[in-house]
Amino acid sequence: MTRAQRRPGGLTAVRIREYATAVLIAGGLLLVTACGGGGESGSSAKNSPPARSTSTPPTSSARTDPQAQAKAAVLTAYDGFWDAQVKAYAQASIKGTDLEKYGTKKALGRAMGDVLVMQKAGTATTGAPTHDAKITSLTLTGATPKATVQDCLDISNWKTVTRKTGAVRPFPSNQPLRYVTTATAEKWGKQWMITEVTPDGTHTC
Repeated sequence: MTRAQRRPGGLTAVRIREYATAVLIAGGLLLVTACGGGGESGSSAKNSPPARSTSTPPTSSARTDPQAQAKAAVLTAYDGFWDAQVKAYAQASIKGTDLEKYGTKKALGRAMGDVLVMQKAGTATTGAPTHDAKITSLTLTGATPKATVQDCLDISNWKTVTRKTGAVRPFPSNQPLRYVTTATAEKWGKQWMITEVTPDGTHTC
């Protein structure tokens, strides 16, 4: 399975958020919902495949291991967040997505800001990114269990298009197509939630 996160990272020292906005306006791919408002839905917003991560199915022993169960649950939440984000970017709207199910305020705010920029620029995405994600830290003790996910994100098949025409906008010449993305997660009740997603275009993979 492939997983996806979509914020393209930049090669400069500017903040990723600013870089993402500049890339979108310039016609490149914008990374990782937003106040209502469905954007125009053109052919580019249709049939975008879900973005999923590659992972090994749990063995029978892993199903009874609390650490293994938690890791699987975190990756499921990470997949769900990316699936919802890919859908939001494809339609330039968070309406009808599950972003609020899997993302907390900070993660949602980042994605929502991207969608607003896309609405103003008249763009959307087609296709989906893929990734290879793994849990790099997991703490199940304390009041709030926490985890960190490190992902090698590949956006080569996740294109930015003009919504009205469906024309593909080329990637900026300095845009890395595979780069490291780090996400943090917390368990709220029975549900793992993605709290923050940080792409790093200076570290390719």
